[in-house]
Amino acid sequence: MTTACEVLVVGAGPVGLTLANLLGQQGIDVLVVEREHRLIDYPRAVGIDDEALRAMQTARLVDEVLPHTIPDQKIYMVNGDRTILSEVNPTTREFGWPRRNGFVQPLVDQVLLAGLDRFPNATARFGAEVVDMAEDGDGVVATLANGETVRALYVVAAEGGASPTRKRLGISFEGETRPTDGIVIDVANDPIGTPHAVFGGDPARSYASIALPHGIRRWEFTLLEGETEADVASDEFIFGLLAPHVPDPSRLDVIRRRVYRHHARIAGRFRHGRILLAGDAAHVMPVVGGQGWNSGIRDAFNLGWKLAAVVKGLAADGLLDTYETERLGHVTQMVAVSLGMAKEMTDHDPVKAAERDRIAANRTPEEREAQRRQAFKPQPKFEQGVVVHTPLPQFKTLPARDVPRLAGSIFPQPRATDTDGVEMLLDEATGQGWRVLTWNNDPTAFLSVERLAVLDRLGARLVQVVPKAQLPWARKQAAPGVTVVGDLGGEPSLQAWFDARPVGAVVVRPDHVIAAECLAQELDDVLGKVFEAACIV
Repeated sequence: MTTACEVLVVGAGPVGLTLANLLGQQGIDVLVVEREHRLIDYPRAVGIDDEALRAMQTARLVDEVLPHTIPDQKIYMVNGDRTILSEVNPTTREFGWPRRNGFVQPLVDQVLLAGLDRFPNATARFGAEVVDMAEDGDGVVATLANGETVRALYVVAAEGGASPTRKRLGISFEGETRPTDGIVIDVANDPIGTPHAVFGGDPARSYASIALPHGIRRWEFTLLEGETEADVASDEFIFGLLAPHVPDPSRLDVIRRRVYRHHARIAGRFRHGRILLAGDAAHVMPVVGGQGWNSGIRDAFNLGWKLAAVVKGLAADGLLDTYETERLGHVTQMVAVSLGMAKEMTDHDPVKAAERDRIAANRTPEEREAQRRQAFKPQPKFEQGVVVHTPLPQFKTLPARDVPRLAGSIFPQPRATDTDGVEMLLDEATGQGWRVLTWNNDPTAFLSVERLAVLDRLGARLVQVVPKAQLPWARKQAAPGVTVVGDLGGEPSLQAWFDARPVGAVVVRPDHVIAAECLAQELDDVLGKVFEAACIV
């Protein structure tokens, strides 16, 4: 028997399920196959960031995800004496959501799986293992273990770090594996009861203690040389690890214990013809940085709109080449940061630990504030791909100042009002998908009939941003097809963003990345370059 679909996703983890939800929204016929018979029920990741929550918002699932999070979760980095080396506590809402959140991954995975029920064109099948894959001129044929075949236009392999698809394609997976394993211990009825997380750089044995939603506490310990999985199975061994952390380890309600290994690896390529790699199949990183899960969601978010556009015939196949072009650089940065943090906090050399402590003690207030703001976390910024870099305008009506160009970075999401004046997050006020935003201008006044036709075909939103005080007037004067959004002023706000930039128009992609920024009069020409970069047909 042969099943046909437009996109086949291999792996029902968070990346595959997020991608399937995004494709389902776009009306793409998507099938998710998973060799296991049910969702994995043990937590792996414990942190979800603001970018990922915005992706959940786009997928219309954020309200179901939030009950399984601890917003604004603080992290303390401490040494063996429990002296605080640094504090991570970013309170920004640049993208509309808290930057750091603890969460229970299995419950969020269940939300993602249930989300597919909204779409008659999105299906997940468990107990379905892909054993072979062959590409021809019309698509890809995947063979399942039961002999069934699935024909798809494109395949996305998101089946984890051991990805059989990646191995079958002969794609390299370079990097390193740390020589020591770690152990995760999850307990119910949190015996500590505090909301933050602690990462302990104790040269005797590094550890982490993390509060999770619903009264769950996670501990992670480094296993020392000679300690094995057989030791982990012993309650006596587990109680010995936990004795310095709780009054009575024997009274803990242990949910699970698992051994894991630190990997830092990146696939040699993310695309092989009609087959693409995403999530851990494309890259893995140490858990200390808390960015493995989030990096996979970024993959799905970047790839989802591109696959939909190509399958619908709105863009040429070349658009999919920009997936690797855009994601590889940021993933490489994130792996390096995570690996550096892992080495810093899990090094058991007392001399190196003492030097780390000395450096931490001598940080300036500015350096401590940068740590608190999580400035070490690299933000996605694309130099190539679906992004157009326009030169800094030189006109006398613009102040001369040195400001970075933001094309290729994520557009902020302050609170604004919809056309009726109801306050909400920006993405809700404007709608999703491609957006062209102009400050205090009717965008159609600067766009040709040709450009407007392409925008209409893409289902793009034309957005006129005005101060809230002007909203009643602007609403009456708005051109057909233009959404008027009221700016609330202050900081952060859209007015503050445009005031700091020498631009009056911005083109935002469906994944909220700025495709281009320009003066209003330049919009038509710049938009044409964006369409070219996006292989729009």
